[in-house]
Amino acid sequence: MAKAQKETKIPKIYSNIYSDKTGNLLFKDGKLPEVYIYQQPQLEHGTKNFRTIPTGNTDGLFFNFNEPNLGGYLYVGLFPYGKAKFPLPVYKSNVFKIEKGKAFVDLKHTFDRQESDSSQLRIGYRIISQNGDMLYDGKANIGFNNKYFSDICLSEGPFVTNLTSTGATICFRSDRMAFTKIVIDGKDFNDRRAVWLHKIEISGLKPDTKYKYSVEYGKYKDEYELQTAPEPKSGKSFVFAYTSDSRSGPGGGERNIYGVNAYVMKKIAALSQFKNARFIQFTGDLISGYTNKREESELELLNWKSSISPFAACIPFYVGMGNHEIIQSTFSSKSGKQISVDCFPFATHSAEACFADAFNNPSNGPKSEDGSVYDPDSSAVDFPTYNQSVYYYTYSNLGMIVLNSDYWYNPSEENIPKIGGNLHGYIMDNQLAWLKKTIEMFEKDSTINHVFVTLHTPAFPNGGHSDNDMWYNGNNNFRPYVSGKPVKKGIIERRDEILDILSNKSSKVVAILCGDEHNYSRMKLTSATPIYPENYKGEKISILRPIWQITNGSAGAPNYEQEKMPWSRFVEKFTTQFALAFFHIDGEKVTLEVINPDTLETIEEVELK
Repeated sequence: MAKAQKETKIPKIYSNIYSDKTGNLLFKDGKLPEVYIYQQPQLEHGTKNFRTIPTGNTDGLFFNFNEPNLGGYLYVGLFPYGKAKFPLPVYKSNVFKIEKGKAFVDLKHTFDRQESDSSQLRIGYRIISQNGDMLYDGKANIGFNNKYFSDICLSEGPFVTNLTSTGATICFRSDRMAFTKIVIDGKDFNDRRAVWLHKIEISGLKPDTKYKYSVEYGKYKDEYELQTAPEPKSGKSFVFAYTSDSRSGPGGGERNIYGVNAYVMKKIAALSQFKNARFIQFTGDLISGYTNKREESELELLNWKSSISPFAACIPFYVGMGNHEIIQSTFSSKSGKQISVDCFPFATHSAEACFADAFNNPSNGPKSEDGSVYDPDSSAVDFPTYNQSVYYYTYSNLGMIVLNSDYWYNPSEENIPKIGGNLHGYIMDNQLAWLKKTIEMFEKDSTINHVFVTLHTPAFPNGGHSDNDMWYNGNNNFRPYVSGKPVKKGIIERRDEILDILSNKSSKVVAILCGDEHNYSRMKLTSATPIYPENYKGEKISILRPIWQITNGSAGAPNYEQEKMPWSRFVEKFTTQFALAFFHIDGEKVTLEVINPDTLETIEEVELK
């Protein structure tokens, strides 16, 4: 039997979870005949093992991935070091065998001297399992001094984040502790100390200006380019891109690099750059997820970030959470039944904590649901964090509000009344209050003309999620349970409160940008749109000002066909193609252009405002 960690405290917001005298962590509800025992998760693959530093000899490199059961193959290829704006490795035909988690790469007979300067050899390596599954893409800088050796390398990034009209934050990770610097516009911006994870703030730049910048570490100098945002309400037109749902898809190859459809994501990143998108908003289901081990989620998120590199060194990707980012604490019965909740301790093991550590989004959202009316202990931190999964940012005359509709998500929805947790698609009280406050702020801001609100789950599902999102087949009884008690408002009531804020309390919200459903759809919400099930007995609202719902979950996950819903005749466009939505902002005007990133086919062009 699995033992509960002594330092692990059971969150008060759950119910019927306890530790027995022998230290087992259990779930037992008096209405259920079985006891469920917490299962200590077993790690399949993790970031720490694959992000290794190889050792060398006179012929090549030894890789040890510290996974004795790992067999498979290793491919290597050269990065066009200093010869391409967006360097990606070109793999050689040589295949190197992985046995018991170890491999030797013969560099001497794989690369000839004409291919690269041996003093600055940058290789990419790809791990493929015995079954042909792609697991990880890594990179290494290789030096030669009588024998090959692994030199300092950026194992992740760089990424442009938190872009403003006068600066940005450049984030990256080195494969060892290092002191690094960014050089831009003739100025140096340094790490304050040697670290693994580097977040260097850049300031003092001019608005709407292109800058070349370099990341300098050891003897290496990697060069990139970024462009600052225009001044607020400058009147300059710009484009941003939107999509979601890039978890792995069928078809083999790069459509599944351990949880990520890297095939489509690379095309999305390249097309965004080609179309001069100034930023990309990506809201949820980046990965396949649904793991019970944080290290596996970290690996999948790292593979997602690798799929957009090096494009994300030039344009920022802002990301939001979806249900597939969940990390589960799972309890199992002897008969094989399972019940899962958002993994705890929340501060270190939850999906929210893992997501915040993986990215560098703005930190201007609410703290958590602590202090809400259903908080069981106002003196303690009981809930997971909202840090970097709920936030806003601005770009020129646009405001973007990012919500988390999978906060404290319990994937065992039918068991929520017994054990506690939040629904897929439900915005809880503190987040709702923050949304209202942020909308009010943008309403008063004369520099903001357009507001977009993005969350993973549609208010009105159209294909694949009619049984949940903000609809649940029209059943308002679905709601979160905290400490064994249901919250006051059901899912449809909460949806209506959100719609009231966005439509009736705002003059600037253009559209709700959603995902979750693996298709693209555009529908207009008006006072004529039927939004309730037949014989609905609750209070009803009217949509006084029309707004759009743009659902785009077409970044590589398996597609979902359209379903017949009460509002189907208000769906003006629906397709199951891969899709990337480009929003052209030109003063008071907003135009939507949607392109298939795989075929470059134009799906539609329409004026939204």
